[in-house]
Amino acid sequence: CYVPVTDRNFGLEVVMKYTLKQTLLCTVALVPTLAFAQADDTIALSPIMVYGGLLPTTLAATGATIEVVDAEDLKKSGPGVADALARLPGVSLSANGGLGTRSTLRVRGLGSTYIGVRVDGIEVTDPSSTQSSFNFGTLTAGAVNRVTLIKGTQTAIYGSDAIAGVVDVETWRPVVEGASGRTTLEYGSFNTGTATSSVGFMDERVELAFTLSRVQTDGFSARSSDTEKDGFKQSSANLYAAYQVSDALKVGVAGLWSDSTVEFDRSTTDSSGVSDETRAGLRAFAEYTQGAWVHELSVSQFRNNRYDAKGFTKSFIGERLKAAYLGRVELSPATNLAFGLDWTKERASLDGTEYEASNKAAFAEAQFTLREDLELSTTLRYDDYTDFKGQFSGRAALAWHTTQATTVRASIGTGYRAPSLYERFGPFAGGNLAPETSTSLDLGVEHRIGEMATLRATAFYTEITDLIDFDFATFAYAQVPGKTVTKGVELSGDYRVTDRISVNGNYTYTFGESANARLTRVPTHELIVGADFDVTDRFTTGLQITRVAGVVDGFGTATPLDDYTVVDLTARYDITDRANAYFTVRNLTNEKYETVRGYNTSERAFYVGVQADF
Repeated sequence: CYVPVTDRNFGLEVVMKYTLKQTLLCTVALVPTLAFAQADDTIALSPIMVYGGLLPTTLAATGATIEVVDAEDLKKSGPGVADALARLPGVSLSANGGLGTRSTLRVRGLGSTYIGVRVDGIEVTDPSSTQSSFNFGTLTAGAVNRVTLIKGTQTAIYGSDAIAGVVDVETWRPVVEGASGRTTLEYGSFNTGTATSSVGFMDERVELAFTLSRVQTDGFSARSSDTEKDGFKQSSANLYAAYQVSDALKVGVAGLWSDSTVEFDRSTTDSSGVSDETRAGLRAFAEYTQGAWVHELSVSQFRNNRYDAKGFTKSFIGERLKAAYLGRVELSPATNLAFGLDWTKERASLDGTEYEASNKAAFAEAQFTLREDLELSTTLRYDDYTDFKGQFSGRAALAWHTTQATTVRASIGTGYRAPSLYERFGPFAGGNLAPETSTSLDLGVEHRIGEMATLRATAFYTEITDLIDFDFATFAYAQVPGKTVTKGVELSGDYRVTDRISVNGNYTYTFGESANARLTRVPTHELIVGADFDVTDRFTTGLQITRVAGVVDGFGTATPLDDYTVVDLTARYDITDRANAYFTVRNLTNEKYETVRGYNTSERAFYVGVQADF
């Protein structure tokens, strides 16, 4: 399979709203047509490739730490994608309530502010947020086919806001010649319903995919101080199209649109919060191959519009326009080079008051096969901003195959996070803010024991200086003195006990500190243990136990949150080779716990779904 992690894309607003019923009717109408058009032969897929940098490489050869969550993993976690990501080593999640509410993903102790997020290559972090970030509570599984997480600083590749890593989301794609599609219907606790319909076409020259999705839930009370339910509903559409004009030229477009409404508890005494949010993005690209050279031009645009009628700031509109060139060339069988330029302009409108800034960047990466068992990549980037001095960032990543069974991976990089438009120009802007700067490194070992087991261990360290935070003394954003450090170790493994039983697990120890104070909402210990059972050739089931300990929360003097253990159960039955039914129980033991002090998490919840490919 092909696992793309790209960063160059463009976005279109699709004026389309529909209900669960309409989605189902649309799907039923299309099934007969596509069934007749379905070809028997599947297209041969390439070996697993990833973009841990500017150049493609294999999962075995990359020095970066990369995790992949596929469609089957997403089914086990209910409607939210962030819950599936939180199962990965080094990843945790804190949420101010249920689906749709503000949810922060943390990678190795660093939150969403430090994570770049792209959907089909379109950068979707919100430029109008107080700190540019993406709300993972609104990322639902309906249209998502695969999520790739690249850990460690990726600033040299993706620019600002990627100190902790990058989350790359790929929506559904056809995998067989001719017309094809997928339908998923799911219903569960809190009156949660999801309907997704995907249709596509693929041949030697054309790849086309279009997905509609709808999710809605009554939810549960966000705050623990009341019992009023906080619901969420979201409609979304995703488009991908590519056409091979000639052997040398390929053109394409990717688009996304979503419209959502989420209810939240404004305070412990006011449960009237409602926020509406619309996202729209479009990317157009052209790829030209000439001998050993590949040239890619792209233009992308993204717009995020949030509105809260009772908020201190009611209207947040963030826009991003980006143009990029990337060139790649194979200089020799052992050496590959990539280089490029990009220009980005961001604009924020807060209740009609507008702020904007832009930057230009130049970057290059060289990839060397030093020996048959040794791969090295080096990356350098320079960003020139309109309102503060330029920033250099770099990264080197090494993969050493010490034996056929053992691989050592290492990377070191420098990065930065530019202050957001809100931090620089908003009502609480700090004076003369400089970018945060960082240094991060990791060292890992992966060992395979035949075909039965794989063991992995990775140590990581990230150091941030000039961190930007809100200063209650001056009531403005300011640089925090000293250093912010996160460090720890990730351990993971999987073992096939028999042909029908496999076990897996991971453990992460994370220590995070800023100005001699513990970082809030960062678990010190997180242990996940799971087992999967192939009961029959068609029926499988799985059990997962998650233990989280050592979390503190609160402003000023942080207080410990209770440690907790959550048990999840999943089952799947293959009705036919192209259709399956699945069942998920989240929080089987009905554990009462908090990831953010004063906010509820889900009680025991049941979800049942059916999925059919045609």
